[in-house]
Amino acid sequence: MTVWSGFSLKWYSALLDDDELLTAAWLSLKIGLLTATASVVIGTWAGFVLARFGRFRGFTLYTGMINAPLVIPEVIQGISLLLLFVALEQMFGWPKGRGMVTIWIGHVMLCVSYVAIIVQSRVKEMNKSLEEAALDLGATPLKVFFVVTLPLISQALLSGWLLSFTLSIDDLVLSAFLSGPGSTTLPLVVFSRVRLGLNPEMNALATLFITAVTIGVIVVNRMMIARERRRMADMKAAFAAA
Repeated sequence: MTVWSGFSLKWYSALLDDDELLTAAWLSLKIGLLTATASVVIGTWAGFVLARFGRFRGFTLYTGMINAPLVIPEVIQGISLLLLFVALEQMFGWPKGRGMVTIWIGHVMLCVSYVAIIVQSRVKEMNKSLEEAALDLGATPLKVFFVVTLPLISQALLSGWLLSFTLSIDDLVLSAFLSGPGSTTLPLVVFSRVRLGLNPEMNALATLFITAVTIGVIVVNRMMIARERRRMADMKAAFAAA
């Protein structure tokens, strides 16, 4: 363990020479982005079905499948997925070993549940009058969903995306079971180095992540505030014109 002796930028330079750490960070970033995007797409439809379709045949089974990853320990999920992928490889030849794809599938299965619950909660409290008005004006249900519903639940989608990205990039247990040679994520590298003592390169990488996330949150927050102000201004203008 390195003892702090003052401020320095040399560890950022050393970080650029650490190929293992950079490769793992880049892999975690790619998996996190893909996981968040796929989870929002699948979780949005899942949450919408839970909120709007009522108690259809198989509703209990469907709800249980959506909520299962929230209550099943990650160790159990990891072992189950590992056995599944091994069986699939033996039967169909896919996937060829464990790697980025298997990690991505495992992360998506975990994160879809969180997105579905967030979307379900937002859709349930949403006023249906705007959707009904659009239908009365001749819009198709599909157009209403993309033009009216999605913008109304955009904040929930953004929250689900950010939560999925955070869960994916920080996951250790599922990645440990589903990774293979050449597919080591950042949490696995950090965990493997703990017993040898962490060096300041980890701190340098952490500050870069924190800075990037902080800037991203500030930018998105300002965009959402500006959008809300424009929406309120448009509503006031519409009421004034009426």
